[in-house]
Amino acid sequence: MATRLNLADARTVLDAALAKADQIGQPMNVAVVDDGGHLVAFARQDGAILGSIDIAVKKARTAVLLKMTTEELGKAAAPGGPLYGIEVTNGGLVIFGGGVPLTDSHGDVVGAIGVSAGTVDQDQTVAHAGADALSA
Repeated sequence: MATRLNLADARTVLDAALAKADQIGQPMNVAVVDDGGHLVAFARQDGAILGSIDIAVKKARTAVLLKMTTEELGKAAAPGGPLYGIEVTNGGLVIFGGGVPLTDSHGDVVGAIGVSAGTVDQDQTVAHAGADALSA
């Protein structure tokens, strides 16, 4: 894999996530961003909730900017947590599951995937399927 996330790698991630969404029977919005949080690939499956388009992109952006899953961030951002209130920074972050950083063979974050339109568990399942495809 290249040091920077390229379109071919982003499509690998996107295609694996879409396949998982099909497998579980939940139409999804899937966003793949580079290491700067810029959109590289996106798909909205037929029937996916329109309001989740923005959420998918923000989940991906959140995961790459903070180099952690949005699920992990949610735990740290809970009331009383060390990052409480962080979701109002950086133009709005998402602090629930469905955003996963993408890493290269050296473990460096090169981008992220964000998935939205199902339950949080479904979003996470689909996001991890996409991220796992990159490291395969």
